[in-house]
Parts: sequence; C-alpha cells; structure tokens
Amino acid sequence: MSLEQLIKNCIKQDAKAQSQLYKQYASKLFSLCLKYSKNYAEAEDNLHDAFITVFNKISQYNNKGSFEGWLKRIAINTSLQCYRDNVGVYDIINESNIEDVSVDIDDDNLNIDFLLKIIQELPDRYRLIFNLYVLDGYSHVEISELINISTGTSKSNLARARMILKEKIEDYKANANSRSI
Repeated sequence: MSLEQLIKNCIKQDAKAQSQLYKQYASKLFSLCLKYSKNYAEAEDNLHDAFITVFNKISQYNNKGSFEGWLKRIAINTSLQCYRDNVGVYDIINESNIEDVSVDIDDDNLNIDFLLKIIQELPDRYRLIFNLYVLDGYSHVEISELINISTGTSKSNLARARMILKEKIEDYKANANSRSI
C-alpha cells in the first residue's frame, strides 16, 4: 500500500492501516523518543502518546514536507511535553561564568555505544539541551521556546553538558591508556 493510501486509510481510522503505519515508523520514532526521555519506559510511553496524537491529527497532515518529518516533530514535541510536565525548578545560571567547552570525539578509542551511553547518563535537562542543539540542530532561541527557559539557560546547560561529557571522555581515555601500559 502506498504511503498516500496508508494515510487516507488512517484518516478513516482503519485499524489495519494504523497498525501498518505503527510498524513502519515505530522503531525510528522510538529511538528519537529515547533520546529525549529519562529512561526506556518513559520513551515507550512517549512513543505511545505520540502515535495517539498522530492518529488523532493525521487529517491535518497537508503533504508539505516529508511525512516522516511530520511524525518526528510530533514525537519530539510529545517527549518535550513530558519533560515540561515533569520538570522541577530550572537552575538559573549566569551564562557569563560558563566558558564554551568543546568535546573532542575524533578518536579511534571511542565507540558510538560509549558516546550514546554517556549522553544518556547526562542529567535530564543537560541531555535534553545537548540533543536538541548538537544532534538535532535547534538554535538556543528555538530551545528556549520549546521548553520555556531563557536562551542563557539553554547556553549554560549546553556548556555544562559538554563539560560533563569532556570529563567522562578524558576519564575513559586515561583508563584505556593505563590498561594498555
């Protein structure tokens, strides 16, 4: 069945079409939800909620841009809404005290699993900002609007995330060097 026909059938609330759409996109959207969730269970909940939104609003998709992009936007917004609903008080940090920290990941000793693991271990707000800015290309202004924080807080949280990642990478490299000696 073509994507166009699949969408039309989902608009008619055809359970078979909805199941096919879910099977076709669930794994991609789950990995996206996992990026913005505290843990696996929360990512599953966010995926479920995202698909409920998709099926309720699929008639609003107007064939502008890619359908997958539309689905990803819903998954991100669902995960961000969960974050906003569950977040405590934001740290107010003076951004002038934070220096720009770069993380050097161009190293043969680092593998993608290690990098994903340490990103996932970041505190929630740092991981969220890091993923939005570095991995998904949002600007600090866009991030501040998405999660209702100041651009300065977005910048400082990104700097802190980078600082934590840099420390973990340096520790990993030091431990790898001491094991190889």
